[in-house]
Amino acid sequence: MDKLSEIMNWKRREVASRSRPVSERELTQLGERMKARGSFLKALSNDQLSVIAEIKRKSPSAGIIAEEISAPEQARSYCNAGADALSILTDEKYFGGKLEDLWEVNDFLFQHQRNTPTLRKDFMVHPIQVLEALEAGARAILLIVRALNDEDLKNLRNCADTAGLDCLYEIHEEEELARALKLDPKILGVNNRDLRKFTTDLSTTENLFPLIPDGIIKVSESGILEPEDAWRVRDAGADAILCGEALMKSEDPESFIADAKEED
Repeated sequence: MDKLSEIMNWKRREVASRSRPVSERELTQLGERMKARGSFLKALSNDQLSVIAEIKRKSPSAGIIAEEISAPEQARSYCNAGADALSILTDEKYFGGKLEDLWEVNDFLFQHQRNTPTLRKDFMVHPIQVLEALEAGARAILLIVRALNDEDLKNLRNCADTAGLDCLYEIHEEEELARALKLDPKILGVNNRDLRKFTTDLSTTENLFPLIPDGIIKVSESGILEPEDAWRVRDAGADAILCGEALMKSEDPESFIADAKEED
């Protein structure tokens, strides 16, 4: 069994313990109350490269990164550094995150009048996770195309649309791009990491971005370890990067983000 299949099997068991039917009405009503917290899509619609800064304590590929960090303090650092949006990993078993991190980060942002939108980054399998993301203040969710069949993708997309949440569709191969395009995506992320093998190659972005139609925000994910990596994917057409490990380890995230956004 490959790593992604292992993770998805676990995630379905984990979510089953708290799953319940989620009505369109509760998504709509709560979504109306939350929409003032900003738009993930608009945050990435800049003239220069946008940075989605990720809070990630560990990963199957990197091991322990920063296990004891405070999510709100990391969010403060990222916001001060000029991040356009935040990605909060909420998977505990494999990435050391928790849903409480998302709550705490959005509480911090609200209390300090920051309009930086957050993405719930997890392995989404059930509408209850969309509702949880909305309740915790997220403005977007991640949908991993490889991990879901077409029916589940459409169902989760519809829930997100009803809730007023943006979707970041994550792909790694051309076949996944074709499937994602059927859902009229506004934001497409190319994961440079193969989630089956957990190997990383920035040429994945370079190969897939030319196939993405104009008008879709293009995000390069994983493997952005130096500002030069950000420049490389920007030159390939990236509108945004999603960066976790390098920022989590950096003693100066402000310089890293500033350098990543640097124009030629």
